[in-house]
Amino acid sequence: MTVMAKLQSRTIRAMNALQERVDSLQDRERGDVPGWVLITIMTAGLVTALWATAQGALTGLFDKAVHGVTGGGK
Repeated sequence: MTVMAKLQSRTIRAMNALQERVDSLQDRERGDVPGWVLITIMTAGLVTALWATAQGALTGLFDKAVHGVTGGGK
C-alpha cells in the first residue's frame, strides 16, 4: 500500500467518524425540543386553569397584600 493510499484511507475513516458524531449530536438535540415545548404548554395550561378557578381569591389576596404594605389608605 502506498503512502498516498494510506493517507486517503485514513482521511476517509476520519471523515466517516466525524459525520457519525455530527449525526448523533443532531439526533440528541432534536429530542429535547418537543420535551421543552410540552413542558411549556402544560405549564401554561396549569396556570390558566388555576387562574380561572381561583381568580377571585387570588385578586383578594393580592389586594390585601398591597394594602398591608401601603397602609391601606389610612
